[in-house]
Amino acid sequence: MQVTKVARMLAASPVDNELVQKSCSVMALLDGGMLKRHKTWLKAEPPVIVVATIASVCQMLEKRILKLESMQVLVIDEVDFMFNASKQVSYLRKLLTTYSSCSNRQTVFASASIPQHRRFLHDCIQQKWTKSDAVHVHVNSIAPMPSCLQHRFVICSKSRRHQTLLSLIQSDTPESAIIFVGEQSEKSKKAGNAPPTTLLINFLETSYEGCLDIVLLEEDMNFNSRAASLSEVRKRGGYLLIATDIAARGVDLPETTHIYNFDLPRAAVDYLHRAGRTGRKPFSDKKCTVTTIISSEEQFVMERYENELMFNCEMITVQV
Repeated sequence: MQVTKVARMLAASPVDNELVQKSCSVMALLDGGMLKRHKTWLKAEPPVIVVATIASVCQMLEKRILKLESMQVLVIDEVDFMFNASKQVSYLRKLLTTYSSCSNRQTVFASASIPQHRRFLHDCIQQKWTKSDAVHVHVNSIAPMPSCLQHRFVICSKSRRHQTLLSLIQSDTPESAIIFVGEQSEKSKKAGNAPPTTLLINFLETSYEGCLDIVLLEEDMNFNSRAASLSEVRKRGGYLLIATDIAARGVDLPETTHIYNFDLPRAAVDYLHRAGRTGRKPFSDKKCTVTTIISSEEQFVMERYENELMFNCEMITVQV
């Protein structure tokens, strides 16, 4: 829905100062039990641009609700995530090779993180995902991390993490913040333990005395609940969004001034995408902050992320 909103805005803008703009309809195909509704929409007004998840597109194609004979451009966003997600990759390969041909379309693969891009480019051509003249466009090959970000880390014991986070929020007084929490392990689920997101929300709701609204966004929420959470934070003045890595890619919340990694990201790529949720307000030169709470045993991992992503991270102390 976020991409659809931006696409409609761009589609409505005149091109090259032309006063007359041809209509360019944009349709979002939502996941879930909406096949009949989508079929009606597509028949009533065939769109110029379709925005959808890989799974929903393939579902439409399998049921012959959607056809790609006239498709001229295919854009796959977060392509590194798509190829590494077991649920997505089979759909993605079908879309690239079975349901459409690279010879009849322009293919755009986009991401803030495509590791080993020369190998990836070679695979794109060899596997016929793209035409043979595919090129790699690197927007910023020198510094993958935005220069407006200040990076910090705090070392504390596991038992003090909640209180350390609270102290950070109180001293930073963020306009709005996203707090990233690790996903609950299968072992913890089977033991009947509460998810770490629930534990953190319960703690903040009883201990935090500021004016920011506390909102949850995680994988286990259904589509409507996730949409409601994002709608809520966009409407309100300030928020503390407690989220798993579902919010690490693509979510555009320009008001976010602070990122808190309550749990250390699993890889440098995850750190990059989490950090990229702040510093997004257009034309702002305001410094934004990314703070990671780690144990002493995790400090070497933090140093590895610094080397991989070429940024400096300052160690700070917090009074609890």
